[in-house]
This record gives sequence, C-alpha cells and structure tokens, in this order.
Amino acid sequence: MYFDIYYFLLVVPALIIAAIAQYKVKSTYRKFSQVPNSRGITGAYAAQAILNFYGIRDVGIQMIGGTLSDNFNPKTKMISLSEGVYNGTSIAAVGIACHEAGHAAQHAEDYKPIRIRNSIIPVCNIGSTIGLPIAILGLFIYVELLIYIGLILYGAVFIFQLVTLPVEFDASHRALKVIDETDLLLDDEIGGARKVLGSAAMTYVAAMLVALMNLLRIAISFLGRTRRN
Repeated sequence: MYFDIYYFLLVVPALIIAAIAQYKVKSTYRKFSQVPNSRGITGAYAAQAILNFYGIRDVGIQMIGGTLSDNFNPKTKMISLSEGVYNGTSIAAVGIACHEAGHAAQHAEDYKPIRIRNSIIPVCNIGSTIGLPIAILGLFIYVELLIYIGLILYGAVFIFQLVTLPVEFDASHRALKVIDETDLLLDDEIGGARKVLGSAAMTYVAAMLVALMNLLRIAISFLGRTRRN
C-alpha cells in the first residue's frame, strides 16, 4: 500500500515533468532547425570553430545517424553529430554542435565535475539496471540488507544525474560564449540557440528529479515499514 501510494505521489509527477521536458526539447529543436543562420555555416564547421578556440587538435568530428543523437566520446576523442546537425545550417544545428564541442573542451581542461561523473559510470550502469528491482524486492520480502544495497546502487544513479547538471550547463555556457565571441551567430540568432540548449538542459533536470523521487519513494516506504514493525 505504501509503495503504491508514494509511486503515484512522487514518481508519477516526476515522470510527467520528464515527458513534458522531452516534448519541449523536441519541439524547440524542430522550430529552430527550420531557421537558417545568416552566415550559412554548418554544425560541423561550428564545432570545429569551438575546438580551434580552445586550441584542441586531437578531437575529430564525424556524422552519425539518428536525430538528437549527438554526443562526444572522450575515449575515442570524437564528436559525433547527427546528419541534421553535421550538415545543417540552422540555428539549432550550430547550437547543438557547439554544445558537444563544449564537452570536448571540458575534457581538455580536466573539468572536475565531468571527472567525477566519469568515475561513477560503472556503478551507475549497475545501479540503473538492478538498483530499484533489488530495493523493491527487499521491500516485498522485507530484507533490510537488500533494501540498503538497492538504495546504494540506485543512489549512484541519482549522484550521476546530479553531477551531470553542472556538466551540461557548463558545456552550453562554453558554447554560447564562443558563439558570441567569434560571431558564429548574430545577436538575435544566439537567443534561438540558447532556447535550444536550455530546453535540452531541462531534460537532465527532469532525469535527476525522477531519480530523486524514486529514492524517496523507496526510503519513505522502508521507514514506514520499519515503524510498523
């Protein structure tokens, strides 16, 4: 009973917020992906401009499939841009490409939050898969050790999401700063890029909120069960 109540009171609202954030980022991207930048530069060109600004010479740029699948892989030192971003000349393409190049700059400068995030990825991968199931199983059969293990494992997921926030916000800040200083976009176009990156950042806030509410859900249910016993 407690488990069901707190799922609907805590997790469901967080999931709704996450769904709204996903809709917002897709709609904002769709809007500004149809607005060309006045200089006609592509996302690939813009990403390279960011790398040049930071003096980064060992990072490549490649095109991949998908939509909003853009990423930076520090192991291969490769910025992967979706076709619409790599070849695109829209305001959205420039903003997203520069954001990923911002991640490359973070790694080049050994940005501390991204180092912390990378250090907990192995535990986070395990926690995201089995953390909640173990905790829920522990609640059903009431084995405190399982509950604690599940909470610790899933807690790593929350910490990962929490540390991701400054990483993502900083990458966007770097991108917008260089876009402005190097005149990749005009002043009125920068506002569009900021909206695209801002909506994307909200998806990370929502993911952190979902992780937090899941933790609270299990912890409160556990405490309630403990008091009754």
